[in-house]
Amino acid sequence: MMEYKGKYEICDLSKTKTYPLATRPSEVYLKDLINLNDIVNEPLKYDSEELESLVTSIVEARKNGKPVIVFSGAHAVKNGLSPIYNDLIKRGIITAFGSNGAFTIHDFELALAGKTSESIPNALSKGLFGFAEETGKYINNALIHGNKLKIGYGESIGRLMSGEPFPEKVDFPNREISVPYTAFKHDVPFCVHCAIGTDIYHMSKYFDGEAVGGCSGRDFLIFAHEITKLSKGGVCLLIGSAVVGVEAYLKAFSIAANIGKPPKNLITADFDMRGANISDAQNNRKDKPTYYFRDIKSIVVRVPRAFEGKGYYIKGDQRVTLPSLYKLIMQKIG
Repeated sequence: MMEYKGKYEICDLSKTKTYPLATRPSEVYLKDLINLNDIVNEPLKYDSEELESLVTSIVEARKNGKPVIVFSGAHAVKNGLSPIYNDLIKRGIITAFGSNGAFTIHDFELALAGKTSESIPNALSKGLFGFAEETGKYINNALIHGNKLKIGYGESIGRLMSGEPFPEKVDFPNREISVPYTAFKHDVPFCVHCAIGTDIYHMSKYFDGEAVGGCSGRDFLIFAHEITKLSKGGVCLLIGSAVVGVEAYLKAFSIAANIGKPPKNLITADFDMRGANISDAQNNRKDKPTYYFRDIKSIVVRVPRAFEGKGYYIKGDQRVTLPSLYKLIMQKIG
């Protein structure tokens, strides 16, 4: 339990009860992961001038040694899209990857147990939501050990899945489907940006906020360093992360500009499915809903405008738009 010496009472997480992950009903299984061959061989399901231009920018960026950075929310894992990220990392298309804590939870459970995503409405009233023993224990222990080593969150998970004892060795029979593991094996920074109290392993008796904050804080610095590599151009994608990913990008861009390494000719793209009027964000229309969509206002409009670039909004279900992005990239690179 975390040490506390303040004047208020705190919740004693040692009183919480857990159950084996293997016994938990789940909604997503290994069989639900997308098949890359199907993507390549099936007809293109989504296309637009914006997507075609974005793909050209991605391929040209990598041909010229410029970064392609992705920040993804957790639903990409739950939607079975991890194989796309893994293949683009292996092919050297993605040069750095950002995510939130939820992404690593679903990725971790698939790698360990072959299933993830519990039914919150069914579990919440019974006090069962978020209390699978292995998820809380192993992620927290990896971060506690990683914090002692002064390394980041992503590297801590990558080392754990690679077989290092953190503090005990854990077998991950499905680790090849893990994005943090794939990134670690291919020396691609996988940076996890956490907000304390937002992830289920924060509810665990193994939780150590100092470890989570320390490892995640180092990942933010790694992420910011990757952003400084955009000084000669590159591409940044935001996929299904409407708040955390936006703000991590925004602060990293500001750091890069502050230390004299601002991005130039930057291409950005936001993948989401909400209806939006981009001109409302462009014209600072505070009386319109789109102005308050952080992902559009910052990633599609403000950031490219600040750094002489161009921003795209790829509107649609990521189960359609992301495979289409992958298929078009594969066509471009042969």
